[in-house]
Amino acid sequence: MIHTSLGFGITGATDVATVREIARRAEALGFATLWLNDTPGGDSLAGLEAVAEVTTRLGLASWVISVDRKPAPQIIAEVRERNLPLDRLTIGIGSAARPGALQRVSDSLDVLRAELGVMTVVGSLGPKMRKLGAERSNGLLFNWLPPRFAAETTAQMREQASSQGNGAVMAATYIRTALGAESLPRLEEEAARYGASPAYAANFDRLGITAMESAVFAVNPEEVRKGILAFDGTVDHAVVRAITATEALDDYLRLVEVVAPLA
Repeated sequence: MIHTSLGFGITGATDVATVREIARRAEALGFATLWLNDTPGGDSLAGLEAVAEVTTRLGLASWVISVDRKPAPQIIAEVRERNLPLDRLTIGIGSAARPGALQRVSDSLDVLRAELGVMTVVGSLGPKMRKLGAERSNGLLFNWLPPRFAAETTAQMREQASSQGNGAVMAATYIRTALGAESLPRLEEEAARYGASPAYAANFDRLGITAMESAVFAVNPEEVRKGILAFDGTVDHAVVRAITATEALDDYLRLVEVVAPLA
């Protein structure tokens, strides 16, 4: 990638031993960051603790932590308890519960940045939450956006941030990436799950796309790399969100190796 840095993304529920090996290899191959999803069944901060134990330079990043489920004071306590390196840490937050989502995220940004001083970014679909993130945080996390819409949303973010004097903003996007025919069913399952979500379904309708149109799938490595390269320059940081045929370490490492030349 020429204009965009590259990260690698996995779920917070990934086996800890597997997380460590992915982290070691990603750092050795020059990836900027390893991102972990945070879900009720997969604690991203616990996974990042394992990453920190086996790396020295790799950025540690949590995709969106719901502050409805894990409020800012709890995030701060866990970051400190796990002794996560603040100079390498990025925390993504969001809120979906209504009413009060905007206020919860705004309050959480204040607390997290004051107490930890780390990169804090906002994940959202709606224009109000994106505007809040652009104006008040260190950036935005995009999800299921094809390159053209990622570029448009990044440009809008910069305009909104500039209007409030917020110059240090980053746009990052998850790119669901699957290599090989055996991985396609899992990618289709993931796309269908998001497509069934009312919020995402409405967003796909608004943009006139399907979830699969924002993903990268190919049976050969060169075509996978070509798909990732389409995002170069559209965002500041592109995250190859691994969709593999199995949870086996070899499947993850194969994808790491395939996209590493772009890092």
